[in-house]
Amino acid sequence: MKQKISTLIILLAIGIMPLIQSCRKYPDGPLISFHSRTERVCNTWRVENYQKNGTDYTSQMAGYSETYTKAGNYSYVWGSIAGTGVWAFTDNDADIQLTGLTNQQTHTLVILKLEQKEFWYYYMDGNDRHEFHMVPN
Repeated sequence: MKQKISTLIILLAIGIMPLIQSCRKYPDGPLISFHSRTERVCNTWRVENYQKNGTDYTSQMAGYSETYTKAGNYSYVWGSIAGTGVWAFTDNDADIQLTGLTNQQTHTLVILKLEQKEFWYYYMDGNDRHEFHMVPN
């Protein structure tokens, strides 16, 4: 009897795994979160890694940070350069649209990973792909 139950549990787990994987919202996770997407993005973030077209330019982003609020406000600071705007999820929460930005054009951020401690995204500027890996400031 114990062997039948163990076999049933294993088969059930194997059957559920593909379903769980298909629930993943972003390519790099998380699989499951107890915090809403808004709660996860609302923070002040700093650059841990920045790549343009696959080349690492992290050292050039020292001092850059972004802040997202629950009210939908967005701001960034990079030395003496700063700007504000608004943010909102788009494309069924797969992207973030930044609009009304000062000193910057409107961007659509394609979310790669959105966790409490990591926020990865990229945006396209012409043919250039700018990928940011952000961590809480």
